[in-house]
Order: sequence, then structure tokens, then C-alpha cells
Amino acid sequence: MRLLVTGGAGFIGTNFLRYALAQDGVERLVAVDLLTYAGNYANLSDLESHPRFRFVRADIADREAMTTLVAEEAIDTLVNCAAETHVDRSIADHWPFVTTNVDGTLVLLEAVRGRAGFRRFLQVSTDEVFGSIPAGRATEDWPTRPSSPYAASKAAADAFVQAYATTYGLPAVITRSSNNYGPYQFPEKLIPLFVTNALDGQPLPLYGDGMNVRDWIHVEDHCAALWHVLALPAACGEVFNVSAGREVPNRTVTDLILRQVDRPPTLVRYVADRPGHDRRYALDASRLRQAGWEPRRDFEEGLAATVVWYREHRAWWEAIKSGAYRDYYEVMYGGRLRDSTAVPRS
Repeated sequence: MRLLVTGGAGFIGTNFLRYALAQDGVERLVAVDLLTYAGNYANLSDLESHPRFRFVRADIADREAMTTLVAEEAIDTLVNCAAETHVDRSIADHWPFVTTNVDGTLVLLEAVRGRAGFRRFLQVSTDEVFGSIPAGRATEDWPTRPSSPYAASKAAADAFVQAYATTYGLPAVITRSSNNYGPYQFPEKLIPLFVTNALDGQPLPLYGDGMNVRDWIHVEDHCAALWHVLALPAACGEVFNVSAGREVPNRTVTDLILRQVDRPPTLVRYVADRPGHDRRYALDASRLRQAGWEPRRDFEEGLAATVVWYREHRAWWEAIKSGAYRDYYEVMYGGRLRDSTAVPRS
């Protein structure tokens, strides 16, 4: 396998690179990342000397760069982890999400379309394309109903992947994962934000009443699912949900974190909710489980291990939570924290 992984210096990309390099059958692994705010080359610095690994700083929306790279490296498998992912940022400015998530995906599809010997295009997507799930669990056949500009950009990218599979016969599949957590996650997302803030004794800005429910999966289980899907004889355009089936309200996640770092619940600040905040996500991953994949990490155990990782890698996240991050944090949460009021637990 000659594998190209986009978004390789991001959260899921970093973890997937490490997972793939530990597997048999990878002759060459090329990682691409533009190294924008959430792409961190420090995640990959220890891989520099690996004989089968190459890192390329490039924009997946750059047609010439992607076409050239795919050709010169004779890529036969592509896993597209590159994406702008933070919902709050998409509400403030959606254009980077269109450029990377939609245009970038189209560029990658064109770069591999018609290539002799090309085996698999794997689009890494999200449960957010389904919108809020009031009851039950979304199957792969549920209609997409995105609530945020981020989710809309991912739904649009998925649609293009399926269109290329149908129109051009591109061997493409899509995975839609529930919320990930684990090492190397940029600390704007709930778990790393709350863990690192709690370690420093800083407030935890919890949206609304704190009872929004997320379906959590450890990133290592997600990476194993991606690898499993690459090996399946899946039909072109097929979709696989990836979920550990562990639904947890945000307030419960917050309480678990506080106990793990031995901090008081007084650190919690209920803040004004974001617009269009989906109440509940829940995926039915029966299709992938029936194909032989199973998650291995229990949520409480995985969360405890994640807290340990951030505790032991303080230098990693302290370097991130400075400069531009501080400015963003003040814009995003400063006013909300100043205006926050206590909300009784449900």
C-alpha cells in the first residue's frame, strides 16, 4: 500500500499515521498538512527518520500540488482526514470550511480519479451531518440534516465523494464517526479544553444547561475502524458509521474530568449556548460491527488515560495555549464567562 493521509498533523490524522505505520503492508506513507492553527508538526517530529514516512506541507485545495504529489509518490490509497472541524469557528467564519472541506475534497477526488491501480479513497466524515438525533440511533441511510456550517461542509463533501463513486466508479467509501477524544487533540474541543483548564485551575465554560449528549469514541478505536474499512471489499460510495455506542451528557463528562484532576465543581461556568447547538448525537454502527470491527476502549478508562496524557504532556499544550490561542479564547469565551450564571443541574 502506498498511502496518502491528509490532515496528518491534526488530531485524527496524527493518531492514524501512528496506527498505520505499525501495521503490515504499508510500503510508503505520505502525510500532508498545511499546518494551520490546529495542525502541529511537533506531533510528527519523532517520525522524521522513519524510512517509509514522508511529510509534505501543502494545501489540499491546491490542485497542482495534490496532483503532482499523488503522481510522484504513486499513491494507491488515500485517507482524507484534513478538515476544518470546530463548529464555533464555522459559525464565526464559514469560508475556510468551504475551502478545505469541500474544495479540498474535490481536488483530492480529481487527483486520484482515473489513476491505474488506485484502490481506495476513504473520506473521514462526522455524525454531525445527520444533525440532532431526538431518539434512536442514526443509521447510514438516514438523511443528512446539518445544523452548522461545519456540518454542512462535511455533508457537501460526502455528497461529492458519493457522486464520484457513482459517476466515475471511483473506489470511494465514507466513514462517519461520533465524537473522538484522546491524545493530540487541539484544546478548543470540549475534553482537552476542560482537562487543560482544570489542570490549571481555570473555569470550564459549559454551554447551555450542560445536558447536550455526545456519542464518544476513543481515537484509537476510530483509527482501527478506518484501517478495517480500508481492507473491506466495500461497494463504491458505501457509508460506515463508527461509534462505540457510549452516549454521555456534557455535564457528566465535565464531572468525570474534575474528579480525575481533583478539582472542585465550582470551576464549572454555565455560559450562553452557541446558535443551533445540536442536542444529541447517536450512531448505529451495526454495519461496521457486522463486518468485524469492535471498539475496545471503555469511555471512563479511556478518559482517565487521556487525562494522564495531557498531564504528562503539559509542554505540548502549553505551547499551543499561548499567543493566537489566547486571543481566540478571549473572543470566544471572555464575554460568556463574565456574564455566566449558575444553572441548577438537571
